[in-house]
Amino acid sequence: MTEPQKRDRPWLMRTYAGHSTASDSNALYRRNLAKGQTGLSVAFDLPTQTGYDSDHILARGEVGRVGVPVGHVGDMRTLFEGIPLEQTNTSMTINATAMWLLALYQVVAEEQGADVAKLTGTTQNDIVKEYLSRGTHVFPPGPSVRLITDMIAYTVGNIPKWNPINICSYHLQEAGATPVQEIAYSMCTAISVLDAVRDSGQVPAERMGEVVARISFFVNAGVRFVEEMCKMRAFGRLWEKVTRERYGVTDPKQRRFRYGVQVNSLGLTEAQPENNVQRIVLEMLAVTLSKDARARAVQLPAWNEALGLPRPWDQQWSLRIQQVLAYESDLLEYGDLFNGSEVVEAKTADLLAGAEAEIAKVLEMGGVIPAVESGYLKSNLVASHAARRARIESGEDRIIGVNCFDTTEENPLTADLDTAIMVVDPASEQSVLAALEAWRGQRDEAAAQEALAELKAVAATTDNLMPATLACARAGVTTGEWSFALREVFGEYRAPTGVGGAPVAVAAEPGGELEQVRAAVAATAEELGSGRLRLLVGKPGLDGHSNGAEQIAVRARDAGFEVVYQGIRLTPEQIVSAAVAEDVHCVGLSILSGAHTELVPDVLKRLRRAGVQDVPVIVGGIIPAADGEALKAAGVAAVFTPKDFGITTIIGRIVDEIRLANKLQPWTPAPTAATS
Repeated sequence: MTEPQKRDRPWLMRTYAGHSTASDSNALYRRNLAKGQTGLSVAFDLPTQTGYDSDHILARGEVGRVGVPVGHVGDMRTLFEGIPLEQTNTSMTINATAMWLLALYQVVAEEQGADVAKLTGTTQNDIVKEYLSRGTHVFPPGPSVRLITDMIAYTVGNIPKWNPINICSYHLQEAGATPVQEIAYSMCTAISVLDAVRDSGQVPAERMGEVVARISFFVNAGVRFVEEMCKMRAFGRLWEKVTRERYGVTDPKQRRFRYGVQVNSLGLTEAQPENNVQRIVLEMLAVTLSKDARARAVQLPAWNEALGLPRPWDQQWSLRIQQVLAYESDLLEYGDLFNGSEVVEAKTADLLAGAEAEIAKVLEMGGVIPAVESGYLKSNLVASHAARRARIESGEDRIIGVNCFDTTEENPLTADLDTAIMVVDPASEQSVLAALEAWRGQRDEAAAQEALAELKAVAATTDNLMPATLACARAGVTTGEWSFALREVFGEYRAPTGVGGAPVAVAAEPGGELEQVRAAVAATAEELGSGRLRLLVGKPGLDGHSNGAEQIAVRARDAGFEVVYQGIRLTPEQIVSAAVAEDVHCVGLSILSGAHTELVPDVLKRLRRAGVQDVPVIVGGIIPAADGEALKAAGVAAVFTPKDFGITTIIGRIVDEIRLANKLQPWTPAPTAATS
């Protein structure tokens, strides 16, 4: 009988959390740590992620919604009050403003008396996937890579246990990436970053192994268990090869593939949300069962994330899922369970070959940055996502409770939807704004302006920006002031949308739904005498999760609409101006951040003020039922949520709303040969 091995140490257990205010989030963190969570994972709100102060026009409705607002060192101080940072492993999901948040974190640690060299944790800091998926980028690619390079060089010398970048394939999968694309594009990002650090001259050649050793990855584990586990094994093998052959790293410990994971939030369903629990468990097993490809840190979403913001109890449930596996099962007593499996080996080799071929293609373009700027990567992801959505709509990919087995008993977990999710108190935004104004009023204004002037001066050189950023943090500079100082030097960037280059995902087969919708679009345009129907797809506010908006835009295009899509981060005023200038027939708004209650009524009010009465407004996003009814009462024509998975059906509904708004009779398809 084989004796079990000595029990391994469990992975770091985190929950991704933060909301409302720094003090509210601090209380949540302390409760979670008391429940046995072994690391922190900080969610920042969208203004913080995109470099705006909470009182900026674009921040309206977004403050404290999807994370905690951190506007200055005082907020960071409050966020970690009573939590010893020298003893805490902290992951911060922050990208464009990563240098700023790390500086604030370091200053607070110093105030606590911590040895900065002992700080452990991670800043995500992967700007490439922001251009492709989440949209919280600020600066153009060149300056963004410089900020990353400066941070890495600084941490290697000053915070050697910190992971300065978390190459993030997680959001690539949510944007549509296949496993091959997920491996390839994130590895191309890592290569570009390591090349930039090497070529900057800031790190001696003999210390590149230390740089490689601090590169970590953050991946997505989907529900296809075998494929996801093999993906991680392929990832590890490829990293071993790249770091040894391209960068000459000889120490096996420095070449180790180190990754954290959040299992797939995209695959969680609004319909029958109780099924999300078993999905979460299965996805977690893909990154824990195989010892040779086991995650170093795991954070699980909550069962109700497709409904809204999870409550502390929901997060506790996800933490307990991890704890049962780690402490009650015997998993950590054995070696890798899959070594020698022909099935696993074959699938791993297949993924590895596909990824290496795609990497070669990107490197031939000059690397990941040219591939971003050309739109190649974004178009590929939009196309892959469209193909996946088409498989779901056709039933080829089965989603339990959504496109099959959709009969259900009444769900006691969601019997009262108003209490099944957490609702951020709108008053918390006003308290944040008041506190920000008070902060500016009590700081040494001359010192703050002097620090900002120095930051801009350094940005215009090739010197490392981290010391000037730390000086800004100590002087009481705000998040928006730091980022706008750099905006003055670096400029801003709007990434390609990928919509125009995406191929047709669903064929307009004779008698099929898309053919019928195309006929309705053409007939309606003819009746209105407008040539083509025009649909504006708008992303108001700071929500950069554009995947759904892009899929609506692509399918509407394929149905015969002329689509106006200007990308993310628009004010209601800009959206209404575009709607009037383009003389559109419908305005579609996509909001997943929870800011719909404030931004959508503003768009409606501005449309009416502009004299636009016959243009229906539709809204899509993570919108609780009560909010949806309120939006309809305010004048929204239709509200779509994740349960509305049929995109062609949604486009058909848009045509119906256009006809209704223009007082046309409901459209009926002409009889076909089969029905006449």
